[in-house]
Amino acid sequence: MARTEEVTPAAVAGTGIELNGIEVIAESERSGQPRSLFWPWFASNISVLGVSYGAFTLAFGVSFVQAVIAGIVGIVVSFALCGVIALAGKRGSAPTMVLSRAAFGVNGNRLTAALSWLLTVGWETVLVILATLATATVFTRLGWGGGTGTKVVALVVVSAITVLAGVAGFAVVMRLQTVITVVTAVLTVVYMVLAAGHIHWSTVSSLPAGSTQHVIGALVFLMTGFGLGWVNAAADYSRYLPRTASGRSVFGWTTFAAALGPVVLLVFGLLLAGSSESLSGAIGADPIGALTTLLPTWFLVPFAIAAVLGLIGGAVLDIYSSGLALLTAGVRIPRYLAAGVDGVIMIAGTIYVVFFGSTFIGEFQGFLITLGVPIAAWAGVMLADVALRRRDYAEDELFDPRGRYGNLRALPLTLVVGGTAIGWGLVTNTYAGWLDWQGYLLGPLGLGGKQGSWAFAGLGILVALVIGLVGTLVGSAGTVRRQEDA
Repeated sequence: MARTEEVTPAAVAGTGIELNGIEVIAESERSGQPRSLFWPWFASNISVLGVSYGAFTLAFGVSFVQAVIAGIVGIVVSFALCGVIALAGKRGSAPTMVLSRAAFGVNGNRLTAALSWLLTVGWETVLVILATLATATVFTRLGWGGGTGTKVVALVVVSAITVLAGVAGFAVVMRLQTVITVVTAVLTVVYMVLAAGHIHWSTVSSLPAGSTQHVIGALVFLMTGFGLGWVNAAADYSRYLPRTASGRSVFGWTTFAAALGPVVLLVFGLLLAGSSESLSGAIGADPIGALTTLLPTWFLVPFAIAAVLGLIGGAVLDIYSSGLALLTAGVRIPRYLAAGVDGVIMIAGTIYVVFFGSTFIGEFQGFLITLGVPIAAWAGVMLADVALRRRDYAEDELFDPRGRYGNLRALPLTLVVGGTAIGWGLVTNTYAGWLDWQGYLLGPLGLGGKQGSWAFAGLGILVALVIGLVGTLVGSAGTVRRQEDA
């Protein structure tokens, strides 16, 4: 059957720009080993922003030990979900949101592709905002001026690197991530050595323990901020591996590389934030810049390099995947133009927040909670769909609504919509006035209402994930068998 949605880019041969869009990667272009996945996943998650998550986590009112447990479980489990989706990339050699068509139908998948696009564009904007603010803070401490002019230059440089890498495509992204991994890892270790003197174990160990609800809230926040923020792009980087690559290795390298940096940085951040209440508060206003107050002047420039490169590493993966999601949602333009469109939106969002927006952390948490619910429901459906399949995807039929995957599948879409409706009713969002309608089920279900003990536990994200997962395992098993028998 014909692949009715393939878009052939304009003749750009010799420019180094990736010509592949959302089509299945040809056998001749698949190469490498699963260990090559270490570079993009480690580089995109080694940002010193992970240190700031220590303050965010302690804000839930948990002790150091509780925060460490919530961090390790939340980070590793959420990135393990990415590892499962990466398996689908190896088996189908297509972007994540194209493979999602097997679960939702070719056109039914447009809704979830649009959600994925919104999430990845949001994340890349957040990362560029942080890089811009961090640069300005470092320049201020050095006495070089950290005002509007510095922010404009930082925005231009960071955006240019991010957009150009996204436009160039897979090969450039992989090479850039290798460089970012090495440079950022070395400089981050140096930062940890220099900042270690600000840790006071007696203060950290005396932090009072929180309730079960507090621990669950921290756990869900960390799952959403780490692995669940990447799960909708996890197959985009394993799709170039040969079909003969070890599935266990694909899963292992993805999970290990993505979780390693965040776990180490989170624990270090918990020690720092737990040692200083003033530092913890400052991180809320400027999550990266506040960390410079612990450094000697001579290391400020290397710190800025480490911080900005780490953030660029995440933004580059996001803009590459957001372009693919935009194409999957139905926009008929070449992949490199899609990345360019997303870059324009990213820059516009950064300008608004940096020059006109309010405090950062409130908008950030509101963004995570609101989008985390439907993405969790989608992830549940997709994880179950991958687990049910025993054969490779029928490649051509991922692009044809008349094929075995169909035009629109009602059950998975119902699970996402229903899971989102229930999930939004079980989370509260006080970070922006227009989001205070959430949490509408906490009272009727006897969970204490919007001010009760479960109000900030983030139950809606876990419930949405379970609804998508269990609903698909129970309701789609027969459909998947019929698809594979066709």
